[in-house]
This record gives sequence, structure tokens and C-alpha cells, in this order.
Amino acid sequence: MSNRLLRVNELMQREISDYLHRRYSSETVGITITGVEITGDLREGKVFYSVIGTDEAAAAKAGKFLRARLREIREHVAKHVVLRQVPLLTFVHDDHAPRTLRIEQLLAEIDGKEKKP
Repeated sequence: MSNRLLRVNELMQREISDYLHRRYSSETVGITITGVEITGDLREGKVFYSVIGTDEAAAAKAGKFLRARLREIREHVAKHVVLRQVPLLTFVHDDHAPRTLRIEQLLAEIDGKEKKP
């Protein structure tokens, strides 16, 4: 991945996250934009989000909320990010956080068992 594409991804993530938390502070308090992956031709992009809590209902509700505001988010990005065209965005639930926590817990348990003898 090129440096330019990395910078575009980071800028898009920051702009989308800032906009959501400024405009919809109470609704998005539990939503975190974890990353953005824009294609090389800058036409499409995936916006990854995670939700506080592990239940699927909260993730589905957050996804529905974000998809309902997709047009508004693209308009904001078009005004604040200088690109020839604004990528078509799709929101994808990032479920890596719960798995990462579980792996860390297992590693801590293993580490604790090794220190006991």
C-alpha cells in the first residue's frame, strides 16, 4: 500500500469519526471508527467500526444508524477532504476487538500458570 493511500485512509477515518462524534454525540458514544480501507483507484472504501459491548444487537443497531447517515457522511467528507471524487463507502462491523481481548486473557492465564511452580 502506498504512503498516499495510507494517508488518505487515516484522514478519512479521522474526518468520519470527528464528524460523527460532533454531530451525533449521544448516539455515537459507543461507536468507534477503527479504520478505513480505500481501494487504489479511490472509488470505493470500507469503514470499519466497533461497538462497546459484545452483543450482536448493538452492532446491528450501530450499523443501521451509520448506513442511514451514509449520504450525510459522504457530503461532509466531500467538503473536508480534497479528493477528485468521494469514494463510495460501506460500513463493516469490526469484530476483532472482542477476539483480541479473549486472546489477551488466554495469554495472561498461560503466563500466570507458568509463574506458579
